[in-house]
Amino acid sequence: MRAWWVQEPGPIESRPLFWGERPDPQPGRRELLVGVRTCGVCRTDLHLAEGDLAPRRPNVVPGHEAVGIVSETGEGCVRFRRGDRVGVAWLGGTCGSCAYCRRGDENLCLSPTFTGWDRDGGYAEQLTVSEDFAYAIPQQFSDEQAAPLLCSGIIGYRALKRAELPPGGRLGIYGFGGSAHLTAQMARHQGAEVYVMTRSEAARELARELGAVFVGDAYDSPPDRLDSAILFAPVGDLVPVALKALDRGGTLAIAGIHVSDIPPLNYAADLFNERQLRSVTANTRADGEEFWSLAAEIPLAPTTMAYPLIEADRALQDLAAGRITGAAVLKA
Repeated sequence: MRAWWVQEPGPIESRPLFWGERPDPQPGRRELLVGVRTCGVCRTDLHLAEGDLAPRRPNVVPGHEAVGIVSETGEGCVRFRRGDRVGVAWLGGTCGSCAYCRRGDENLCLSPTFTGWDRDGGYAEQLTVSEDFAYAIPQQFSDEQAAPLLCSGIIGYRALKRAELPPGGRLGIYGFGGSAHLTAQMARHQGAEVYVMTRSEAARELARELGAVFVGDAYDSPPDRLDSAILFAPVGDLVPVALKALDRGGTLAIAGIHVSDIPPLNYAADLFNERQLRSVTANTRADGEEFWSLAAEIPLAPTTMAYPLIEADRALQDLAAGRITGAAVLKA
């Protein structure tokens, strides 16, 4: 099969990904072999390619928003059959036995595996996935629509939960890419007012189209105090900016797996009056199932930019340069 892999992490302009032939993967017990049709392009893939996230093993294939068709099932598979359409997401496996798994917080598992980091992902014509961690995709979503929902959507949903947005509350969103534009739709569906702060004019225009009540630059102050906020931009300098915009008792959730250094916080100006700062770490499979039900109910409408699989490196360059509105998707 043909695939991209991280040959030597470095600046995306240095072309750290290599395109070539790899042996066809073989499904193990309780695993599915999936022929990839589409794969979303996530900022985490960029962090992996550039070395912000150190590869967990040599020559790993990135990509954790893959949609495809089951072509073969390993021994013991019972959930899916050949010909089924499935989604392959970031969380690829958990131990199931540590204290966090046992209490239902498998996103905090002590020995998890992640698609496109520990195991080969969707920047390829085929991949394998544990059937316990694959998702059935609602029929109303096309392959291109479904791909970004597998991470951008699920993580946005998890971040919205962590932000503890009250019913009808005011939500601030910092950065407005693939995950943020889906989260805005979820918040609006719940009756919230959405305030968007982002550097890209194209992203600001999309935010207006999606019903944001205020749209400004990333460092602008919203005209009203926020009940909750989510930081999607991987920019630590925005943490005190977002905290200062919160009302008393408000919560800021940081959605990224990698964020640049956060400057010193002033307790009185940034955190007093019970303002909270929370991180978001992956998601549970329960989050994923809840999200897919909500996505179908709304229904979510992803804004996508499609690239051929062979142009994955160009898609990542465009992502790094802020030239993508919504979410980029690779098509096999």
